Amino acid sequence: MAFPSGTCNMLLLERSAGNERTENCLGKTGEEIVLLSNTTQCATDPKPIVVLLILIPCSVYTNIIHVDLEETREEWPWEFDPPARPAPPDLESPDKKTYEDDGDDDDLYEFRRDVHRRSTYDYGDVLHKSIQFYEAQKSGALPADHRLPWRNDSALYDSGLNGEDLTGGFYDAGDHVKFGFPMAYTTTVLTWGLLRYKDAYEAAGELENMYNIIKWATDYFIKAHPTPNELYMQVGDGRIDHSYWIRPEDMTMERPPFIVNSSNPGSDVAGETAAAFAAASIVFQEVDLAYSTELLAHALDLYSLANNYRGAYTSSYYASSNYGDELAWASAWIYYATENLTWKAEAESMYATYIDSVGNPWSFSWGTKNAGVALLMFEITQNTTYSKKLKSFVNGWLPENEFPHTPLGLAFRSEWGSLRYAAATGMLALFASDSGIRATRFKDWGKQQIDYMLGNSGRSFVVGFGVNSPQSPHHRASSCTEEVFGSTALNSPNVNPHLLVGALVGGPDSQDNYVDNRKDYVKNEVACDYNAAFQSAVAALLHMELTTV
Repeated sequence: MAFPSGTCNMLLLERSAGNERTENCLGKTGEEIVLLSNTTQCATDPKPIVVLLILIPCSVYTNIIHVDLEETREEWPWEFDPPARPAPPDLESPDKKTYEDDGDDDDLYEFRRDVHRRSTYDYGDVLHKSIQFYEAQKSGALPADHRLPWRNDSALYDSGLNGEDLTGGFYDAGDHVKFGFPMAYTTTVLTWGLLRYKDAYEAAGELENMYNIIKWATDYFIKAHPTPNELYMQVGDGRIDHSYWIRPEDMTMERPPFIVNSSNPGSDVAGETAAAFAAASIVFQEVDLAYSTELLAHALDLYSLANNYRGAYTSSYYASSNYGDELAWASAWIYYATENLTWKAEAESMYATYIDSVGNPWSFSWGTKNAGVALLMFEITQNTTYSKKLKSFVNGWLPENEFPHTPLGLAFRSEWGSLRYAAATGMLALFASDSGIRATRFKDWGKQQIDYMLGNSGRSFVVGFGVNSPQSPHHRASSCTEEVFGSTALNSPNVNPHLLVGALVGGPDSQDNYVDNRKDYVKNEVACDYNAAFQSAVAALLHMELTTV
């Protein structure tokens, strides 16, 4: 039977003769997920051993593999469409209830003699391991001193619409798409922790490695910002990428770039990337002044793009409906970097317009920066207007204010990646505590959240750290080898062949239940943004130990 060139209208249940290498792909017909088969041979000379004639369209990126058709619907949780349960949270929804100042103004400058307590956990080792997780997420040509032997060069063909070099950066999560919005948030939050707690990274012996992680991100952002009014905010298409379960080193599929510019605005992603550039420019002022100056120039250009051509970017992934918080966040970071009073006025204006006028946000995360802006503005101005806003947000997460906590003490915002939200608010609580804002209560609660993740829950949720840590996170690179990939790797009863050291998994449900299941991308996937606030919170805790008096 002849098939039109470039299509594949059959499902092969056995290997084609002469085809020794396979790759994974999913296709859809209605609501049913089916595993398709296609290679460069399939359109012209498939030579199948067994052919089942199911007439369906097929992507050109497919795989020949044994599959039980009756099991495919539930066997592939890494399909593009999110599951019906739980629904992805609305990160932009403000909390309608406000948590007012408790009336104790003295706690802004509370003496912290009993705040610092020695922990049972080695926070320095956690920093060491978390940085290794980011090394595992690297895309592009890896440096000669790369510490993970199971990762190699990948995605060396990533390029822009005009052939610009877009190699480098970080893969987002358990997949291989480079999403600029959460990558920029990750960079800003990691940099914030480094700026505040450089001594923690020095004590952990990880300062140079941390500089390298920040620079790996900003080097990529420089490439992604080829002209003042253009920013490549994504490389790779989730609908294609999520159809494969392979190592990044083995990718050959199309990886299209996505851009924001004056005619296709993205004030949210451009603003967050401007914030990342500005924050990193502060870090490198004492390390590489020329590089710091270059980063600040990119920050200024991107802020102009975000502010002059306003609008939220359109995407099926990591899309936010608001961009005002990113404008406030970026202008605050630029003021921090420049100490220019014009930027102070800009940051104050953006804060008044987009932050002060709304209630408490649902979370602090890649999509919502309100609480972070309040704390940052307090740090650089010492104006208590900002500290009161931040205090109201963190107060709202405390159990005495009826915020849901699991039986073992985790602040539970959402079943999807529950630990990331607790880690992010825990980070803000620890930063605030160290700045004198409810020093004892915020420190105790923030430490409780991080220690829950490290083992106080009865297990560790950080791969390779502590007791009963996860070994099979939802992560393609660590679960595949050159020989074993696709459904064989995904469905394997064995632990991942490569230990994804330092990765914080999604986390438990509201009753502290958790299963280390590779297929569960709600509770067991990892992501760059999950680790960002978690790592900076750990740096805060180590700093507090180092400064014990």
